[in-house]
Amino acid sequence: MKNALIVIDAQQIYSRGDSDLFVTDYAPAVENINKLIDAAQANGELVIYVRHQHAADGTDAGRMFDFAGPSDELQFVAGTPDAEFMPELKIIDGAPIIIKNRYSCFVNTDLEKLLKENGIEKVTLCGFMTNFCVDATARHAHDLDYFVDVVLDACGTPGTEELSPIDTARATAATLSNGVAVVKNIGDLE
Repeated sequence: MKNALIVIDAQQIYSRGDSDLFVTDYAPAVENINKLIDAAQANGELVIYVRHQHAADGTDAGRMFDFAGPSDELQFVAGTPDAEFMPELKIIDGAPIIIKNRYSCFVNTDLEKLLKENGIEKVTLCGFMTNFCVDATARHAHDLDYFVDVVLDACGTPGTEELSPIDTARATAATLSNGVAVVKNIGDLE
């Protein structure tokens, strides 16, 4: 079964200590993402990078920030450091980069077209945030009839107001593994 690795939103907004979206354990997640990239490259698999970004005026944000409140600044603005990939992330020259402006990597992008053109039947997901973009992409991929793997320790989240990062990841993994995706850890793949 032909697989593609999709690296979701490994962007500086999650690695900057003063960010509202700072992920305290981002470094081990990126280290594991890089291991997945190396393995995919060694196996001749397609690696796709996804970056979330918005126009500075927010005209492409839709309902993305409904729950952030009116006082919060627009995040993931194109051309800002927060929207750029983390410097620690391994980038393969010539690998496709998808720009998205919604949680799911499939909405308003050519991701599905790219997967179909390459005969992909299965996607392996990693990146940020476990409970938003990774979760939404996993569900969307499943609904499009792709087999889905999520590598949990190659994902990150700052958590929620109610749940710690680890509890958020566990809750997301529990719901995804109940009919949407096979949830794994990097050790399961070695």
